[in-house]
Amino acid sequence: MSKKYEQLAKDIIQQLGGKENITEAYHCQTRLRFKLADETKLQKKQLQELDGVTKYINNAGVHQVVIGTHVKDVFEEIEKNIDTSTKKSTDNGSEKKKPVAAAIDFVSGVFQPIIPALSGAGMVKAVLALLVVCKVITTDSQTYYMLNLFADGVFFFLPMMLAFTVAQKLRCNPILAASVAAMLMHPSWGALVAAGDPVKFFDLIPFTLATYTGSVIPILIIIFCQSYVEKFLNRIIPKSVELVFVPMLTFLIMGTLAFSVLGPIGNILGGYLASFFIFLSVNASWLPAVLIGGLLPIMVMFGLHNGIAPLGVIQMADIGYDSIFGPGALVSNIAQATAALVVAFRTKNKKMKQLAVSGSITAYMGITEPTLYGVNLPKKYPLIAAMIGGAAGGLYAGLTHTHRFATGSSGLPAILLYIGDDTLKFFWNITIALIISASVTAIITYILSFKFEKEEENQIPEMKSVILENTTISSPVPGKVVPLSQVEDEAFASEALGKGFAVEPTIGEVYAPFDGKVVAIFPTKHAIGLVSDNGLEILIHVGLNTVELNGQYFETVIEVEQQVTKNQLLLTFDMEKIKAAGYVTQVPIVVTNTPQYSSIEMIAEGNVDKETAILAVNV
Repeated sequence: MSKKYEQLAKDIIQQLGGKENITEAYHCQTRLRFKLADETKLQKKQLQELDGVTKYINNAGVHQVVIGTHVKDVFEEIEKNIDTSTKKSTDNGSEKKKPVAAAIDFVSGVFQPIIPALSGAGMVKAVLALLVVCKVITTDSQTYYMLNLFADGVFFFLPMMLAFTVAQKLRCNPILAASVAAMLMHPSWGALVAAGDPVKFFDLIPFTLATYTGSVIPILIIIFCQSYVEKFLNRIIPKSVELVFVPMLTFLIMGTLAFSVLGPIGNILGGYLASFFIFLSVNASWLPAVLIGGLLPIMVMFGLHNGIAPLGVIQMADIGYDSIFGPGALVSNIAQATAALVVAFRTKNKKMKQLAVSGSITAYMGITEPTLYGVNLPKKYPLIAAMIGGAAGGLYAGLTHTHRFATGSSGLPAILLYIGDDTLKFFWNITIALIISASVTAIITYILSFKFEKEEENQIPEMKSVILENTTISSPVPGKVVPLSQVEDEAFASEALGKGFAVEPTIGEVYAPFDGKVVAIFPTKHAIGLVSDNGLEILIHVGLNTVELNGQYFETVIEVEQQVTKNQLLLTFDMEKIKAAGYVTQVPIVVTNTPQYSSIEMIAEGNVDKETAILAVNV
């Protein structure tokens, strides 16, 4: 299914410094996320210019490659070409992050893996509320009972899921962490809490009677402490018996701490947080929706939304609804989608029009990164309009105390999440807020487009036409010419990058195969892009995977934009040292604008010199 993204995955890995440079890889809904061993090997410009990459972002040491809604398919190909299983454990925490960046990285890493479960449960809750409001089922029916069970299971056992993800983030045992969380939700503990009789462990240590099902703060504190306890036990207990004694002592220590100290502290903090949420909803209900509605695009660009979105989950766990993040995020996303749609209507750039149409559709469904980075941010004026429109819609949602009763995506389907309390009031309020947001955004974007689209049109330079002609390509490298199908790299062998040939070099020198201009020199010096005087474009790639050498053993003698003549020396490379480093020295030469020609045929094979014509290119 993901085969068509194979080359994109390889190119991304290459620009990240090669598979050996990637220590961690994962993805969210639209982005690939990487951690690198050596950031100096990253080729930012080349990465961002890849066809299929919308944007590159570095946030708190995590290298984010924005792909779009098909990111999962691309990640499948990424996984086939890297191995991070042994490298994750090499991170000893020596990388120092600023406190805010570290906090956001922790919170996002903990909550992002459970978003699909929360979204699914939230939509089940929305459907259930819709069925009740429309009088399809009653609240005392077995169907209602079971559908509610389908959705509530996720929230009831939320501490166990969080325990698992926190443990993964802190690199302790996720199963042991989930087991400690299971203690807090055991029916026997629930019975003790319900009975209300004091509980003393060994008649000495008091266990505070508190319910932890559906809670968030207590389990975060407990597993944070458990990570240190577990690592300490692993360090002092002999390897031969750690399988038995580490889990046993972890359960005894953490069970005692969880019920006596850590859980109660978390409960108190959670209570204060709930009080804060209630205070906001009563005294400044408009503030969160306005701030999120207006500033969410900026938050997304800097990754701050990952630290704020979980507040909605916590608020829902504490008081049963979310007014902190949900309403503002929804109106903001719809504003961005609307701005892009207006751009699609107003722009004369065909590529931008196509990108704006497809991006607006995904944005209306709640995924805004393609629109944000591909349309609104580059053009600026639609981003400004979307922020104003989002704030306007957020203001209405806040003033009407609009809130959602379940978590989920922030797209048009999410309006069902605002059906609850046996009323459609919140549903109609969020609908009005969305109309306000979209209308304000559309009007401002349309007005601004008359100024900015006209300016952009005037700035488009007059293009110089290039007349393609029949031509031949000489061998840039002396050696043995072979068909591309014999290259030990699928991207070249399959002609995915264009038709051409390859040379098994006898000397480490590369010459210009025609009169033309140098249009690209890779920073690692292993590849050169040329365009002939009559429009033929070629790529000369010295060796396979030699980008990983980071320029070692290569030396260019020309510069980008330099005019060159046929047989002029372009590049030298130390063939023997490259081989000794374990790399294949085949040199693929491909015509990168292959589709513009009617035929491209090899007219020579075997041993050749730089004077020999190898490829006939016909218009």
